[in-house]
Amino acid sequence: MATVTAAQVLESLKQCMDPEIPISVVDMGLIYGVNISEDNKVDIKMTMTTRGCPLHDTLVNDVKRYVNKVPGVTGINVEIVWDPPWTPEKMSDEGKKLINYGKQKTVAPINYEIALPQGVGSVVKQEDGSLILMNESQQGFMVNQAIVDFWQLCNGKRKITELVDTFAQKMGLKREQVEKEVLQLIQQLRDGGLITIKEPEVSNVQFKK
Repeated sequence: MATVTAAQVLESLKQCMDPEIPISVVDMGLIYGVNISEDNKVDIKMTMTTRGCPLHDTLVNDVKRYVNKVPGVTGINVEIVWDPPWTPEKMSDEGKKLINYGKQKTVAPINYEIALPQGVGSVVKQEDGSLILMNESQQGFMVNQAIVDFWQLCNGKRKITELVDTFAQKMGLKREQVEKEVLQLIQQLRDGGLITIKEPEVSNVQFKK
């Protein structure tokens, strides 16, 4: 039986994207440890960016799926730990470049009260079942079904408050559990060229009394 190595596991996990940000869990610095037993059972210690992450189970399942792709793996256990807490400093240099970490963005701020996010681009399903959101510049971001579902909700007609309510209902969670993550996801999708932000048109016509 071939011996599974930690390097093989981490290489496979580089294809596993954080559900909120299109960056791998490895480059995000979420993987705290990989231990492999003599019979090729893999134990992973990892964390989340926030304790209230509504996509907790989705990410754990994605991690298990990608570890399973390594030939010879006989079992997987994922343990979520909160010490030490995750910070952006734990990201790899590549991850920081991808997210433009530490740099000021020149894009206009989003007016969350009236903005109407509109999804752009397309969904591509890979042969292995993984999903990619492709923007109009043909730049792809590997995502999971939950992000695709949210992206499809962005039809240019729903305000962000409505998107939060709808997404919370789809996830079976309370509004306050997903609001912060939805706002972050909208920003990240816009940064990736996967949504545009428009505001309701206001007529300039003034009627005389």
